[in-house]
Amino acid sequence: MQTHPFLLKIRSFLSYRLFTNLLFVLLGIIVFGVLYGNVKPKTLDINLYEEAPTTIRAPKKFVDDEATVKKQLEAKEEVGNVYTPKEGAIDNSISLLRSLMESVKEVKKETETQEPGSEELKPPAEAEINEQLKQLKAKLPKDKNNNVTNQLNDTVLKTLLEASEEDLERVETIVSTQMKIIMENGVKEEELSEARLNLEQRITNYTFKGDLSNAAVKLGNVALEPTQYFDAEKTDELKRLAVANVQSVEIIEGGVIVEDGELITPKEYRIMKSLGMVENTFSFRPYIGLALFVLVVISLLYYFFYTLEVTEERKQNYLILTSIVFVISLLIMKIVGLIEQLEINDIAYIFPAAFTGMILRILLNERIAMMMVFILSACSSIVFHQQFSGSIDMEIAIYTLFSGVSGILFLVSRNQRSNILRAGIYVALVNILILAFLVLLSGTSYSNSEYVYYLVFALVSGISSSILTIGFLPFFEAGFGILSSMRLVELSSPTQPLLKKLLTDAPGTYHHSVMVANLAESACESIGANGLLARVGCYYHDVGKSKRPHFFIENQLNMGNPHDRVSPETSRDVIISHASDGADMLRKHKLPKEIVDIAEQHHGTTLLKFFYYKAKEQGKDVKEEDYRYPGPKPQTREAAIISIADSVEAAVRSKKSPTQGEIQQLVHSIVQDRLQDGQFNECDLSLKQLETVKRSLCETLNGIFHPRIEYPELKAKGEEV
Repeated sequence: MQTHPFLLKIRSFLSYRLFTNLLFVLLGIIVFGVLYGNVKPKTLDINLYEEAPTTIRAPKKFVDDEATVKKQLEAKEEVGNVYTPKEGAIDNSISLLRSLMESVKEVKKETETQEPGSEELKPPAEAEINEQLKQLKAKLPKDKNNNVTNQLNDTVLKTLLEASEEDLERVETIVSTQMKIIMENGVKEEELSEARLNLEQRITNYTFKGDLSNAAVKLGNVALEPTQYFDAEKTDELKRLAVANVQSVEIIEGGVIVEDGELITPKEYRIMKSLGMVENTFSFRPYIGLALFVLVVISLLYYFFYTLEVTEERKQNYLILTSIVFVISLLIMKIVGLIEQLEINDIAYIFPAAFTGMILRILLNERIAMMMVFILSACSSIVFHQQFSGSIDMEIAIYTLFSGVSGILFLVSRNQRSNILRAGIYVALVNILILAFLVLLSGTSYSNSEYVYYLVFALVSGISSSILTIGFLPFFEAGFGILSSMRLVELSSPTQPLLKKLLTDAPGTYHHSVMVANLAESACESIGANGLLARVGCYYHDVGKSKRPHFFIENQLNMGNPHDRVSPETSRDVIISHASDGADMLRKHKLPKEIVDIAEQHHGTTLLKFFYYKAKEQGKDVKEEDYRYPGPKPQTREAAIISIADSVEAAVRSKKSPTQGEIQQLVHSIVQDRLQDGQFNECDLSLKQLETVKRSLCETLNGIFHPRIEYPELKAKGEEV
């Protein structure tokens, strides 16, 4: 990748670190500015009790706390009190009644008197009644919670003491029977008064002597007790469960708050007010949130490029290119977002989400492309946020993410523009599937026309992504000097002017270049280097020979060797100059720097041994450095491998029917000679990789120069064959 001249001027005034930091700051400002309008609070000009001018939807999920609390209170009130049955309550009440009556009978027996000579009992005197009353009170229970003496006054007790045994038996039977009937139907604690009133009505239906009716009622009131007691703990537990089971009253994102033309009631107005839709109160919170988002994005980019293992210059070029593509994508997204505000529903799905990933994968690499797709999908959730700020659209984020990732994955081959268009079609199919997933998941019913719109949006998104990629690609290649795979394929075409010239003027060199290309490409791919770059570089590495083609042996067909007629110094100058001549020709035709470097570096600073020793044999005082190529030495693995393949191909071709052993020995000796000469000192080619390269070269050469069957000559016509 070459640096643009304008950037070189800026860098001449700034250090690399300062220049990079300024780029990140500028990118952050641009991203914040583009997204600013999407977080800026927007409100509706509506008032309470007005008709809604349009259907108003919630920009984000809203939980109505006030309505939820009201619903919880209603659920709490619906829970009835829990009562716990009291075991043996009826038996206890009847036992208490029987005990009272037994006490009365015992006192009466203990104090009863008879007239002498008479079987009839003598009615007790007043004093005697008082004494009986005193004894009866002593016998009655003194429980502090149910003190009978406090509930049965003296009048009632005297009435019982004055009554006959038969009357007492009748009172006991009637009261116990009626009390049992009432208690068997259940008597709650708070219903005790009502139960006593019911008992009183039942008792008064019977006829008693004197005041026994009143005494019977009093006895029933004393003995009657609740059969079910209020359980506060269980009641509270049920109320808590009822409240917990109440679901929050909420409106989902995009849910209707009020329909078009409906009256805006206090409830709807309160909801819109809570969502910040009707009162434009300034707040820094949205801007702080956006600033934090931009900070995270820039921090991720900074860390990614900081850890990128390339030169500072290349790193900055990558950053500039990535930033430009990112900003272009944001601007396209913004334009689509503005169109969406014209009430064209869901037009956001027409956004060419795969464009960013596809073009960055072609120009740079998959890691950068994948990272930017994730960042862009997050930005899309902010830009396409329905009607109001403060919300994000997760559906469009998912759509953008899958579309972008599929664009990267489907771009398997980047060598032809037709592959980009094919990848765009595949992306469109993925878009359709993702949209179908989102539509079906929402459960919303759509009309047939809406389904057609979604289909069109998905297709346009995928195909427009490939069209934009194809359209922008030449500009980025030219502006940044990027040597993409497609550019390399174009340069490998025999119709290129320099290759046509080489084929016409130096056919032997052209054939030699093709053979070297086959060797270098295989060797580069065996160690993970750029095989396509090596192949195309080989096509052009000897283009300088077309200037004086007959001075090179591969072009000397049926003619004398011109080197036999010139001095070694002249031969040296002609041979050595083909590298610099080729580089100049390539620069003149504006070929990429990588191709120029290969032409200039493929001989490094090697010694032109043949003419060096020829000059020494002629007795001339020569210096070794005068017969060396000017260099520079190979700076990349591709240039180093091409330098080996160039020498190996020429050496093996000079042999007649070389064996595998001879080929292996030639390759080994040439590599060792280059190593000892220090030709690989300036490139990142390891010894282990060199061994792999040697094996690859031997395999390819063995395939080219394998032994062939010698066919017998055909006999003349008429002879036996």
